[in-house]
Amino acid sequence: MAQNNNTTGWVGWAYFAGFMMMFLGVFQGIAGLTAIFKDDFFLVTQNHLVAFDFTAWGWINLVIGILVFFGGLELFRSGALWARVLAVVLAGLSLITNLTFIEAYPLWSILMGVIDVLIIYSLTVHGGELSQ
Repeated sequence: MAQNNNTTGWVGWAYFAGFMMMFLGVFQGIAGLTAIFKDDFFLVTQNHLVAFDFTAWGWINLVIGILVFFGGLELFRSGALWARVLAVVLAGLSLITNLTFIEAYPLWSILMGVIDVLIIYSLTVHGGELSQ
């Protein structure tokens, strides 16, 4: 990816965001596949935030994981403004998904939420240094 003339060392944060989006997509897909094929893996009480069964929730996680993965690839490929905006929106959607899943798997959800926040930070503060 070509860099513009105003590029500083902070552009690494934007590349970090693309790399972490690809990892996040894979991790989100793993959580989705786990919920699809072994929905009794997640044990929660009656009053949880997920309004439907974990098989349906697994499909939602899988689709979001695929979208986030390809959003990260596109961020690496072009670094265009639309790719950065899409990446921030997808990371925000992933953050909301992980926060609603926190009762089923707290450690996983918190780790994925932290990665989402780092992606959003990286792209909103240092994403403008990528080529357009």
